Amino acid sequence: MVQTDTISQLPLARELHWLQQVVQTRLQFFTDARSENKGKAYLPPPALESAEPNPYARFALQAGLTAQERFLLMLAFAPHIKPGLLDQLFANYLKEEGAYPEIGGVRNGQSRNFIPTGETALFLLAGPHLDRRLESELYLSTESRLFKEQLLYLEEVKEGEPRLSGRLLLHPEYVELFKSGRIMRPVLSSQFPAQYIETSLDWDDLVLPKQTRQQVAELQRWVRHHQTLMQEWGMGGKLRPGYRALFHGPPGTGKTLTATLLGKATGKDVFRVDLSMVVSKYIGETEKNLSRLFDRAERKDWILFFDEADALFGKRTDIRDAHDKYANQEVSYLLQRIEGFDGLTILASNFKNNLDDAFTRRFQSIVFFPMPKASERLLLWQKAFPQQLDISSLDLDALAERFELSGANIMNIVQFLSLQMIDLDIKEVPLALLEQAIYREYSKEGKLI
Repeated sequence: MVQTDTISQLPLARELHWLQQVVQTRLQFFTDARSENKGKAYLPPPALESAEPNPYARFALQAGLTAQERFLLMLAFAPHIKPGLLDQLFANYLKEEGAYPEIGGVRNGQSRNFIPTGETALFLLAGPHLDRRLESELYLSTESRLFKEQLLYLEEVKEGEPRLSGRLLLHPEYVELFKSGRIMRPVLSSQFPAQYIETSLDWDDLVLPKQTRQQVAELQRWVRHHQTLMQEWGMGGKLRPGYRALFHGPPGTGKTLTATLLGKATGKDVFRVDLSMVVSKYIGETEKNLSRLFDRAERKDWILFFDEADALFGKRTDIRDAHDKYANQEVSYLLQRIEGFDGLTILASNFKNNLDDAFTRRFQSIVFFPMPKASERLLLWQKAFPQQLDISSLDLDALAERFELSGANIMNIVQFLSLQMIDLDIKEVPLALLEQAIYREYSKEGKLI
């Protein structure tokens, strides 16, 4: 990413000045009594230099944006970088605010700034001429490049209202990019129900059976090479986008850690979906929440991790009432969005049979994470203790044989034990204290030794 202190803002300044000129010209001719001038407003955009260290200029050049596309981007961007610009321009030419419905625009929210709508964009691009308006409206359709790639979008309007009366908005990620050259990771919120997760551990810290490791390696190969496969090898037209994997097995066996290590090893961001923020008892809300998530994740090359996926991806039921009907619709919608997502989607469940069969048929990989065997538990014990503790008197082989524990169980035990040792100010681990920590972990899960 470009560092903020090296960014030249001259291209943005020139682009905003061009936007101002176009708006002024359109308004001047609009208020001119001579009707033959009503449609005139076009001014060529300023040239963009590829050598200038500016993220907007680089983006516009690489994307090959047309003058109309650049104008729409600047119109939506102006309230974020020069909030009073549009207000002042319209105030200079229009005597009565709100008396010109063809111009559109709204004032709402805390800023009270003039926010352009689709109608505003259409007015500035085409004026009052119907043929030009219909031609320019293509740039505001869902099939246009800026809208299809979700740089721009029109805010949803109430049923029955014209679509173009919605606010013309620039995606927040591109606001950040054009301002600073950086796109910040989204944070967990109602608008983005997922949290970025990472780990300081490495593959050597993960203890898995050989077969499970081989299957995880398959996922890693896909993440590394899927762009080559789909684009350079021409498989994009033959294969569905993305990759879908199921991790199943008892809690604490490494499913989440594996997902984060896949991201760390391949340089991809991993987001754990917070299902409590996705699933809603209100009809249609679950789909909306999922739509926000997948819309944000499109073309980001992220890894989406759905932990405890049974809550969302469970088996469909026979329809007995309206609730069953809409619950089944949610599962169908999920199938559609997951199949269209171009990144890696990982569903994690303690029990494979809890998931709907329609999902399991669509997984490219189903990876089982079993409880570790005695030999694997020994490795987990050996890796778990901090260097500050003296474990020379412990028979770790006997511990591994005697106690059937998961990796997460063992780490909980070592954490509890380490805090006890710090409090007692001792370094050599007493067997009695370790067994106390083990019994405590068993009792948490209602198990008997």
